[in-house]
Amino acid sequence: MGKYSILGLKVVLALITAGTLFVQLFMIPMILIHEASSDSGERLLQTSFLSYLFLAGLVIETCVICVWKLATRVKRGTVFDPASLGYVTPIIIAFAIASLATLVLGAILATSTEIAPGAVLLVGGAGLLMIGISIIVLVLRQLLDQAATTQTQAAALRDELGGVI
Repeated sequence: MGKYSILGLKVVLALITAGTLFVQLFMIPMILIHEASSDSGERLLQTSFLSYLFLAGLVIETCVICVWKLATRVKRGTVFDPASLGYVTPIIIAFAIASLATLVLGAILATSTEIAPGAVLLVGGAGLLMIGISIIVLVLRQLLDQAATTQTQAAALRDELGGVI
């Protein structure tokens, strides 16, 4: 990746983080203050949704931090180091947690008579999509692991060849 693409990625990641923090620190509390419902069924749905939004923010922030670190390693040319795997694993875990939370939210929404079944189906589909993303990132982690191993083996062979010459 070039210098400008890394810079562009980091600008986008910074904007995503700012937006996520804005939602977590300002929007969710404002909704809690202004939309206090008296009906216990509505309160459960509201609390579930706002909790889900907060957790989604944590997932996004975790992924942003890890991608930022990986982009920095790409810029330095050290991405094929086994230490890079430590930045991919939290992304897998974060998406797995997000998919579980999404499926739980779908189950909570399904108990309400006011939520359309199609909306519940969409939330369930989003949960399955996140499971798929988690699996894709797991496969990419395995590819990164293979590349790091190949890089290490190539360096060892170069050293050995240098000793022979």
